[in-house]
Amino acid sequence: MQKTNGACVQAAYCPCGTGQEFQNCCGPVLAGTAEPATAEDLMRSRYSAFVLGDDAYLAASWHSTTRPADASAPTGIQWRRLRIRDTVGGGPDDATGEVEFIAHFRTADGSRDFLHERSRFARENGRWVYVDGELF
Repeated sequence: MQKTNGACVQAAYCPCGTGQEFQNCCGPVLAGTAEPATAEDLMRSRYSAFVLGDDAYLAASWHSTTRPADASAPTGIQWRRLRIRDTVGGGPDDATGEVEFIAHFRTADGSRDFLHERSRFARENGRWVYVDGELF
């Protein structure tokens, strides 16, 4: 098991759903030793940060002009699965990109729900950051 901001993660699989080990996927990004190469990579790392409650990473990966005063992950939610539906741009050489995703979760009372969003990303100081999103 590996510790990230107080949360334990099994080395077997990354929460973002790539099927890779956490240490070879979002782990280095959340630890600050690697940068996401694409908007989708940032989306996946942000999902992992939501799963792990890594509020510092969520704030740091949010565009400075749209970051709320409280960029922390919601409490009482157990994130279950991330599905990427579509990507537009957001490649290693792009300045902007969009990622449409569905994040499935379970609430504290056991009900199941999902978040469906088309997120916009941009480069700020050379790094991918989350700008905003449109909910479906």
